[in-house]
Amino acid sequence: MDPEIGSLAQSGAATLVTLMATDAWQAAREGFVQLWRRAHPERAEAVTAELDAGYSEVRAATVADDQVVLSEVRAEWQGRLRRLLVGHPEAAAELRRLLDEISPPASTADTSVTSVTQRATASGRARVYQAGRDQHITER
Repeated sequence: MDPEIGSLAQSGAATLVTLMATDAWQAAREGFVQLWRRAHPERAEAVTAELDAGYSEVRAATVADDQVVLSEVRAEWQGRLRRLLVGHPEAAAELRRLLDEISPPASTADTSVTSVTQRATASGRARVYQAGRDQHITER
C-alpha cells in the first residue's frame, strides 16, 4: 500500500471524527457523502447512515470522555477511507481538498499539536477553568 494513502486516510479519519463533535459537522458530513457518491453512488445512502451512526457514537463518547470509542470510530473510518482511496486513487485529490476546506484552523504558534486532552476534577466549592487556547473569565 502507498504510504501516502495510509497517511491521508489517517488524517481524514481523525478530522472526520474531530468534526463530529463540533458545529462544523454538517459541512464535513456532506463533503464525505459527496466523496463516496462520486466513487460509489450505490453506497451513498449507506455511507450517510453510517456517518450519522458514527456521529451519535462520537457525541456520546465525547460527553462520557470515552477515548476507546473515539479511537474505534477513528480506526473504522480510517479503514473505510483507505479502501476507498486504494480502489479510487483519483479520490485522493478530492479528499485533500475537502480536508483543506473543513479542517479546523491550526494554531499559528504550534502546528505540530493536533489534539488536546484535558481532565479536571473539582469537589466542594472548587472551580476548574481549562482552555485549549484563549480564555476570558468574568465573574461577578
